[in-house]
Parts: sequence; structure tokens; C-alpha cells
Amino acid sequence: MAGDNERAVPKSCFNCVKSIESIYTGGCVAISKDETRLFTTCNEDIEVLDLESGEKMAELKGDTDIVTSFAVKPDGTHLVAASRTMMITVWDLSTFKAIRSFKAHDAPVISMDIDGSSTLVATGSADSTVKVWDIDRGYCTHNFKGHGGIITSVKFHPSKDKLCLVTAGDDGMVRVWNLQTRKCEAAIEAHSSVVRAIDFTGGDDGMAMITAGRDGVINVWNWKRKSLLRTIPVYEAVEGAGVLLPGTDIGIGSSNGSSSANIIYSGGERGITRLWDMDTGKELFEQTKELNAKHAFVDVLYLSRSQRLVAVTNDQNLLFYSTTSQLERVHQIVGYNEEIIDMAYVGKAQDHLAVATNTEHIRVYNTKTLNCELAYGHKDTILCLDVHEDGYIMATGSKDNTAMVWMVNMNLPPNQRIVCVATAVGHTKAVGAVCLARGPDCTFMVSGSEDRTVKMWDLSPLRKVFEDQQRAFAIVEKTGPIKLNSLYTFQAHDKDINSISISPNNDIFATGSQDKTAKIWDVATGKSLGTLQGHRRGVWNIAFSPVDRVVATTSGDRMVKLWSLSDYSCLKTFEGHTNSVLCIGFLTKGTQLMTTGSDGLIKLWNIKDGECILTLDKHESKIWTLAKEKSEAFVATGGADSTIHIWKDTTQEEIDRLHSEEAKVLEQQQALDNFLYAKDYRNAITLALSLDQPHRLMTILRDVMMAAEHRNSASSLVDKSHPDSDSTDLSADNRAILGTLSVDNVIGTLAPDQLERLLGYVRNWNTNGKFSRVAQATLYCVLTRYTSQTLLALPSAKEIIASVQPYSERHFTRLDSLLTDSFIIDYTLHAMDSVGHDYMDSDDDNERGH
Repeated sequence: MAGDNERAVPKSCFNCVKSIESIYTGGCVAISKDETRLFTTCNEDIEVLDLESGEKMAELKGDTDIVTSFAVKPDGTHLVAASRTMMITVWDLSTFKAIRSFKAHDAPVISMDIDGSSTLVATGSADSTVKVWDIDRGYCTHNFKGHGGIITSVKFHPSKDKLCLVTAGDDGMVRVWNLQTRKCEAAIEAHSSVVRAIDFTGGDDGMAMITAGRDGVINVWNWKRKSLLRTIPVYEAVEGAGVLLPGTDIGIGSSNGSSSANIIYSGGERGITRLWDMDTGKELFEQTKELNAKHAFVDVLYLSRSQRLVAVTNDQNLLFYSTTSQLERVHQIVGYNEEIIDMAYVGKAQDHLAVATNTEHIRVYNTKTLNCELAYGHKDTILCLDVHEDGYIMATGSKDNTAMVWMVNMNLPPNQRIVCVATAVGHTKAVGAVCLARGPDCTFMVSGSEDRTVKMWDLSPLRKVFEDQQRAFAIVEKTGPIKLNSLYTFQAHDKDINSISISPNNDIFATGSQDKTAKIWDVATGKSLGTLQGHRRGVWNIAFSPVDRVVATTSGDRMVKLWSLSDYSCLKTFEGHTNSVLCIGFLTKGTQLMTTGSDGLIKLWNIKDGECILTLDKHESKIWTLAKEKSEAFVATGGADSTIHIWKDTTQEEIDRLHSEEAKVLEQQQALDNFLYAKDYRNAITLALSLDQPHRLMTILRDVMMAAEHRNSASSLVDKSHPDSDSTDLSADNRAILGTLSVDNVIGTLAPDQLERLLGYVRNWNTNGKFSRVAQATLYCVLTRYTSQTLLALPSAKEIIASVQPYSERHFTRLDSLLTDSFIIDYTLHAMDSVGHDYMDSDDDNERGH
């Protein structure tokens, strides 16, 4: 191509190297005591994940119903799970296999806890009963009744001397059960609503107990007297609460005047974590809620070793906060992705992926560790995004009728990594397409909306922010996001605008719309330069070639079209998708196209010949978007199945592998020729079998049999010319089935897999009368050398026998017919001999008469 010194190697092979899937769909979450494994519910299954990276380690397949509750033994050896089928299953976490199942209650189990010795599990059910089970033996040890509603929380007291269980329900009652006496020691009217959390102060004594519920209060109790010490109003429905380790430094100094050794944490409907002084009831610290964040917490877990709180949100995310640094968010795992709408690679190293899902926040994944950062800013679902070539500038469009410009630097502290630096307000309907200027200076942005208009936005006020990425957060923190000005606005199409793309030289831009057309516009004036007409349905995506004056479009008519920018004519049409083609991208210096569609397929096309050279099928639904890394070594795809697949270009590895295999085959072919030349039939036959060359093997056997026939013919002539020769001098090879005893011995000492492969060859040879003689001789040799038990033990023995039998019968019928026909020849020859003798006798009589 023009200007390219190196020839681009066409891509032909991609392998999926990583998948970002849903790991949490709501429900129970647990973390092992050593804080290495995370357990989450995903529909009817339980996912086992690495806590730090979020990578899936195993999947515990459940029954056909949703998991309602589970708990992990403190020693980490087993997991106990309950589902809506009222069954409890015990899983071995060393093998990830179920070892025991039994029915527990007459209604689903809602809450569960395991004691410190990893011996007993307590289950609280919707049938208002609490049962205690011996985990290893699988029988019920206690059955407690007394609550008047659903059991929402159960907790073993940490004391080793006195086994006690505390339970709570939606009736607001808290009951203390003595497992030794099997009696209720106390029934406390603790709350006026559902109790969601029970915890004890640290140590074996557990001198104080806290309970929290949806009535908006945390109660602190004296454990020995079972009396209320104080009530802490939190003014929100509490879903998770507990006590930090004594002496934990929460990083706020002594300004709050707290001298308490015990600090309570809580989280609930407000979506923030808060810290409280247990002795005074005073609030020590409250998180600042992230801008436009709408989530609430459904549970809060405490990791005592790493001093972190794990907040489980109602939008299926897990947020990790450090208790020693003012509850700063240090880690995050996304449990459910919703529908993947758009995405692009960000960062200088291109090791992060910005994703727009069916939510109002942006998700930025680390493609190596799968850690995820959330960025809040929009008030409604984000529909599109675009990333500048430098990897630090990102634009998004949303259903809230606005577009935003972000600075992305994943090397900065968590709260400075993704910063909204500008907003573009002006569209009257959802912004469905955005595109940033190309080249090193990002001076403008183009947006398209469902209001059918296109707006050009001036980004020159952001130059200082772009030039000083380290100070972007500080600049915006003082003044807030800059409000962008529109340079021009015009109605571009008659229907929604789906896609916008800017040419590599920033001179023109293209728009694609549901009105079945794509249009080319002048960047400087906004004037229409041409209309691309030819699609029979809406245009979903449009892209400029990086090197040629062409543009590619995809449409709901299942077509991909390539257009000339000189006369706006259609140069080529690519057909192959069975449904709407949704996204497109140029690869390999503009010589190839990659497309995704509603049929769940990814296709790779050669532009020169219009051929589809590769189809990838891994998604389960429509694929809305694809993102390519700058080097094109990786391509990511995402769609309606809530899954992101990352594909690696393995073309060069595949070429190297094929070359290596070809070289290896050539070496083995030469070795085979050498074996045949040296008449080393054992190695020759074994090598032909390993190379999977049935024709070569058949040729070897045929040549050996023909050579044996020639030897036998020569021996017969010698015997006739020397009748006195001793017949015992005949070679033992005359008695061989396949020409020589050495070949027979090779066939008779094959390994089972080699024997099975040979019989497969025999089956195929036997279908052709031309090769049937070799096939029958080989089969006869096998039948005489192996027992029937050995042959029947082969996996495909029955199939081979069923295939060989009818053709063998046909060959024997043909041979029988030939044998019958040979009798006629013998009779004819005999009759001709008789006529010849009679004629000669008559000639002799005539001569004597004269």
C-alpha cells in the first residue's frame, strides 16, 4: 500500500484468551477466612473466584433452582449451600464436588452460619424454624421453634465454653438459644422491623452484641445480662453491620473525640459505609457518596486480616474499602455486566478496557487482572463512547441528552483515575453517537442524537487539562467540569443517528442513520458532501479506512458495503451474516474488515477478494460492539449476553506451527523412505500409522505382497527345472500372510490405538475392490494374531465390524462368481485339447493310408 514499506501480513486466526462474564446475579456472598477466595451466587450456581483478581477458579453447579443461602467453613474445607428446592448440599472445596445432600426445611433457607469449630451449621428458614446440623455426618442436632416469621439472621456466639446461637426474624425478635440445654435463654424485642445483622465484640468472651435492622437503628446489648446498653439511630435501613477488631486505626485522628476500643461499621439503603463509636453511639466517619451513584448496599462483609470492608451493592458490584484510610475504595469487582453496548481500549499501554453497559456509569476493566473501576457522571444509561488515540481522552453519550469528556489515567490514585472534565449540553434527546478528533491535538468532538441533529463541540478550552494530565483532577475539582460550546448544529438525517466516524486527516466525518443512509460531511463547515445510498435497512455502524479513501458501513439488511469517497459509489458488498451487522473495524493496514452481528458471529474479511476467511462463534446473543487494541494484537467483543471476550491474534503462531509441522512431516517422510529402503518394515509401518497415511501404508503392504509373489513364482520355475531339489529349502516367508513374516509380526504386535487405526484403514480400503485384496489379507493377519477379546475391547470395534462385513461379503460373492466362470474356461480349454487330439489322430491315419 502507498507509503508502507513493510507488507502487512493478513490475519487469519484469533483465539479467545480471556472472558469477562457475569459472576454475581444477586443473593449471598461469602469470603474464605484466609481471604483468598470469594464465593458468589450466579443464578442456580455458586462461583468460586480469586478474591484479588476476580478470576473464576471453579463453578459449583447447583440444581434447577436459585441458591438462597450458603456459608463457608472457617477452616475452608467445605461449603454448605441451600436452594429453593429446600435441599442442603455440602461441597468439598478441595475437589469442588458435592459430597452430601439432604432436605432441611419445609420452606427455603434464608440465613446460615457455621460455628468456629467448623462442625455445626445453623439454618434459618422461611418456615419460622431454626435447625442446627452436624456438617460432616449430615444429621440434625437441634430444631428450635419460637419465631413468628421468616428467620433473617443467625449467628453463633464466639465463646468456646458455652455453645449459644442467636437468631432474628422479620418479627423484630432476637432469640438466644443454648445448644447444651436446647432451650431459649432470652427472647428480646430488639427491633420494629427486619433484623439483618448480628455481631459480637472481638475475643472469645463476646461481652457485647450488636443487632441492626431495617428500622434504621443499631442496638448494642450486654451479652451476659441480655440487656440493651444503647440504641444508635442511623436513619437508614441497615443491611449489613458488624464490629471492627479492637484498636483498629480508621485514619481520622482524634478530632472526633472517640476513645472507644470498639467501632461499629454499617451500610444500607444510602449506598455508603459509616463508622460508629460503640461506647458513645457517635458517628465517627461517613463516606462521601460518589456523584450520581444510585446503588444501595445489600450486605457488608468485614475482612479482618486485610482490614477492609466489602460492600455488596444492589447492582451486583463488590466494592472494597480500607478501614485504615478513611474508607477509601481500593478494589472493585463487577458481578454483572448488563448488556454490553459499546467499549474501547484506554491507557497508553492499552491494557484497560472502557465499557458502556446498560447503566449510567462507565466501567474500566484491567484486562490483565480483571479489576474494575466505576466512573459516575451521567444520570441515565450510557449509549456510546469513543477514546482518543492517545488513550487518555474519552467521550461518552447518554440517554440523559448529554455528552461528556473524561480524562482516564489508571496510574493515579483511585479517585483521580477517571475524571469528567467537560460536559456537552444541547441535544434534546438521547446522544447515541460521539467521536473525538483524530491526530495528536484533540480539538473538537462530534455528537449525534435521536433528535436527528449533529453538533460540533469545541474542545480547545480543555487544552490545559489535556496537556497536564496529572493535574486534571485538581483543575476540575476547583472549577467543576467545563461546559462546552457548540460550533454548529444541523439536522443530518430523517431518523436516529447510530454512528459517527471522523476521517484520519480530520477533514471530513461520516454519519450512519436508521433512515437507511450514510452521509459524508465537511468538518470545517458542516456542509454535506455526499450521500451513500444502497442499504435496504438502517445503517448501524460506519468506519473510515486508515489508508484509503473508502468508508465501510454495516446495516440491518445483513450487508457490509465499501464505498468510494471520490464518487460515493458502492465498491464492494460483503454478504455472510444471517442477521443485522452491528459493528465494523478495519484491520491489517486497511486490507481486512472485522464485523459483528445480531447472529452472534464475528467475521473476518479480506477486502481484496471479498472472502470471509474466519468466523468466530462464542457469544450467545447479538454482538453490539468490538474494540481493537492499537497494535491489533487483541480485539475485544461484547454484546447482549453480558459477556466480553478478548481475542488474541495468533496468526503468526499458527503460521509458525504449520511450518514446524510441515518440517516435521518432511523429516518423518524421509525417515519412512529410509526405513523402506533398508526393509525395516516394523519402523516403516509404525511411522506410517503415526503419520496417519493410510495410502502410504497400503502401498507398503501391496508392494511387500507383490514382491513375495514374484519370489514364489521364481521358486516354482526353479523347482520345475530342478525336480530333485529339496522342497524343505523353501523360505518360511512363503507361509506369511502379508508377504513376509516380519510384516506379519509387526501387524501382530501393534499397540491398541495403532491396531484401532489400522482397522479403520482396512475398513476404508475394503470399500474399494481395487484395494480389497490388501484389506482382506491385512484383516486375516489381524484375526489370526489377536484374540476376539482383544479386538472387541477396542472402542470402535463394533462399528468397524459392522462396516467391514457387508463389503467383505460382496467381495467373496464376486470371487465366487469369478471362480465359477473359471470352470467354463477350464472346460473350454479341455474341450479344445480333445478336438486337437482327434484332429491329430485323423491326420496320422491319413498318412498311414497313403
